[in-house]
Amino acid sequence: MSKTGPVRRTWFHDSLTSDLEMAHRVEKTLYAGHSAYQSIEVIKTRSFGSCLVLDGKIQSSEADEFIYHEPLVHPAMIAHPGPRHVLIAGGGEGTTLREVLRHKTVQQATMVDLDEQVVSVCRQWLPSFSAGSFEDPRTELIVGDARKFVEESAKTFDTIIIDLPDPLEVGPAQMLYTREFYSAVRNRLAPGGIVAVQSESSCWYDLAAFAAIVRTLREVFVHVAPYQAHIPCFSGLWGFTAASDTLDPTSLLPGEIDERVARRVAGELRAYDGLTHVGLFALPRHLRSQIEAASKVITDEEPLRVY
Repeated sequence: MSKTGPVRRTWFHDSLTSDLEMAHRVEKTLYAGHSAYQSIEVIKTRSFGSCLVLDGKIQSSEADEFIYHEPLVHPAMIAHPGPRHVLIAGGGEGTTLREVLRHKTVQQATMVDLDEQVVSVCRQWLPSFSAGSFEDPRTELIVGDARKFVEESAKTFDTIIIDLPDPLEVGPAQMLYTREFYSAVRNRLAPGGIVAVQSESSCWYDLAAFAAIVRTLREVFVHVAPYQAHIPCFSGLWGFTAASDTLDPTSLLPGEIDERVARRVAGELRAYDGLTHVGLFALPRHLRSQIEAASKVITDEEPLRVY
């Protein structure tokens, strides 16, 4: 028996719902601070490596961020015949930007993030996430309100990737999940454009937000295709949605996707290929039923809130 007593361990508790949480053993806290908008932490965990935490919720981890960011970016980018101009709303880590810039057709990627401090912290403490994408000459980084940019800009984009934090009641993102915002996004799409949206949890115990986001997008776009991926550091399934007036990513066959990836994407993808694409969009019956039954449309007057 050890005479030094029990080993003290530090744990980070990530709240999944008001009744469920996931505990991560923490080796050290690399950074902790507050911006004008939210709390920011970078922690090094035993199981997932370094993690970005905003307002007490893990946003991405060193070990599995590719399982989130490749499905967020590539289904929409591959569905488009040749995206040249891409807008990213949010995505402070630079990981979404990194994946967008892997597409050889991209001439400019405009990233609009509200919190300059998140970008700065990630560039310093999580450099592998962006992998030099902020220094890429195709990158245009704008610190500002993505909704204001979308509503006021005269530019149009072939693909828009919406990678925002959860719409917490005390957070800065609530008004970027509404019908009004998605209508403004539609106006920023070039003809034949497509948008991909981070769409909240698709776990069986927490489907309301995902279903509401899909329902709201269907108020705005002709083709709306929900899909999901299992994200280990989130301890469950996570929802995404592709939306367009002309493009339907579910119509693509695995061989066609693999051919486009081989021709258009630099480097080797770790999570996404043609077979994975089909699996992402193959939602189980219970989830399809909940989405079809959803009645809530998210509006400026009645925004989405998760806790």
